[in-house]
Amino acid sequence: MVNICCIGAGYVGGPSSAVIAYQCHDVNVTIVDLNQARIDAWNSDNLPIYEPGLDEVVFARRGKNLFFSTNVDQAIIDADLIFVSVNTPTKKSGMGAGMAADLAYIETATRRIAEVATTSKIVIEKSTVPCRTAQSMRTILEANSSKDIRFDILSNPEFLAEGTAINDLTNPDRVLIGCLQTPEGFAAQQKLVDVYSRWIPKERVITMNLWSSELSKLAANALLAQRISSINALSAICEATGADVDEVAYACGTDSRIGPKFLKASVGFGGSCFQKDILNLVYLSEQFFLPEVAAYWKSVVTMNEYQKMRFTHRIVRTLFNTVTHKRIALLGFAFKKDTGDTRESAAITLSSYLIQERAHVAIYDPKVSAKQIKLDLTEPGVGTNEAEVEKHVEICNSAYEACAGAAALVICTEWDEFKMAQLDYQKIYDSMQKPAFIFDGRLILDAPKLREIGFRVETIGKSA
Repeated sequence: MVNICCIGAGYVGGPSSAVIAYQCHDVNVTIVDLNQARIDAWNSDNLPIYEPGLDEVVFARRGKNLFFSTNVDQAIIDADLIFVSVNTPTKKSGMGAGMAADLAYIETATRRIAEVATTSKIVIEKSTVPCRTAQSMRTILEANSSKDIRFDILSNPEFLAEGTAINDLTNPDRVLIGCLQTPEGFAAQQKLVDVYSRWIPKERVITMNLWSSELSKLAANALLAQRISSINALSAICEATGADVDEVAYACGTDSRIGPKFLKASVGFGGSCFQKDILNLVYLSEQFFLPEVAAYWKSVVTMNEYQKMRFTHRIVRTLFNTVTHKRIALLGFAFKKDTGDTRESAAITLSSYLIQERAHVAIYDPKVSAKQIKLDLTEPGVGTNEAEVEKHVEICNSAYEACAGAAALVICTEWDEFKMAQLDYQKIYDSMQKPAFIFDGRLILDAPKLREIGFRVETIGKSA
């Protein structure tokens, strides 16, 4: 029996390790974390992460070959393969602040493995990290190896999209496994290939060198974010010229060289990966004295921030250049549908700006808690404090509650329940101040039908 340990019970470690246990019943998987509350949640009926299909996977194997624990040392001792899946946030201070990844958790986990391991281990880098991070891990592990204990390093980046993570794990486009190009490295790589090949076709399990695997993750996210910023840049031109961004995106997407994916204009991308990984790439480029490359990738993030502020300014301008004391309903706070993750959500930027403009912001999201919303809006750097949030923000239990008495409704997240077939927009219109405005930041509403009801509709990428 193979024993796997995953250090880190977050958005990546939890689902990815749970799926391995679900697919390989003869593999023992233990997910460890020092956060007792998080482990307690994984062992409860209310998992700490909302992800469609995750409950079924965890409940089917938990207590059989899937375990959650805070006993990190024992899990390391027992494991043959150790996934390091800890947080790598962007540094907030010091060298590279605002761009470089903070690798403190990676180093701490690596040192812990080196300290407590009593047998040879295959250590697998699962967190999203800058290229050549594995070299640092290798240096630490090799300094603590002996003739009886050997450490091999692999890179196995995740390519999950929140909201479809379980499908992405059970039926992935590809799985990358990078190793050092040595006989021992190839042997370690094959052991992980054997695990994934239990349910993934072998042609989709791609082997490569360690550094290519690390960089491929950053490159994939940068290219996806680049497409979003590109269509968002075009949405500004569409609004100015009278073109329709949906029609332009469709026309471009029918070109087989381009394809239709990630060509949906919106208020801006969010999530834990895109901005962080692009800024990582910017920092990496600067470290290697490639200023033109750094500037190119930085422009993707600049365009994303511009799109958020452009949409927010459009709201204020349309509402007669003032939102002071006006009730603004924000529908959605997660960065995308089918997840409770709010990291880098465009709704945070919109809310903060509206609060500073002294609007009364009524927020509803079906999966984000009031506690999380308030934490996000009082984070350092957001621009709003606890007193302002208490005074200007109301967390609502339904879309109808948020919209009652509102001057405007803003679609921030593309939840299915906000679509025309799910919400009674006539009821919402009747409950709002007149004129009643809708700002569709996700292109999910039928603007002509809303105008028939009486709404004044403003849509990303379309002139009023």
